[in-house]
Amino acid sequence: MITAVDTNVLLDVFRADERHGPASLQRLRGAYDAGAVLICDVVYAELVPAFGDRATLDGALQQINVSISPSTTAIAYEAGLRWQRYRRAGGPRSRIITDFLIGAHAVVAADNFLTRDRGFYATYFPELNRPEREARVPGRLTGGIAMAPDFDETP
Repeated sequence: MITAVDTNVLLDVFRADERHGPASLQRLRGAYDAGAVLICDVVYAELVPAFGDRATLDGALQQINVSISPSTTAIAYEAGLRWQRYRRAGGPRSRIITDFLIGAHAVVAADNFLTRDRGFYATYFPELNRPEREARVPGRLTGGIAMAPDFDETP
């Protein structure tokens, strides 16, 4: 089982966030126990400001056994199409293309997607919620966007 991880979950863990950190760490451990954990290059880029230098960032990711999976032009194209639909439908600029790149990467490269932004990804990447990908046991990663409802940061 491969789990792609969103930036917000990793920042919760690396910054020891009091509100979300324990749940993020628990779910990250569950993902690791279930198989491979990866991030796309966009998540890597979003993590850079939280670290003093590249060696520290790479060391932190290595310590929690996270692999980096680069995006492809096919992933970028799909992200661009979805972002275009979002904007044409009146979506505000509060969502930028990086969110769509992360979602498109998760669809292509992973079985699970670990995020605190479940509402957004469930809306714009509904295939992450296919029945064969959904979490069937609360709090346990078995597919889909594996977050408990109280872990969702969107209303």
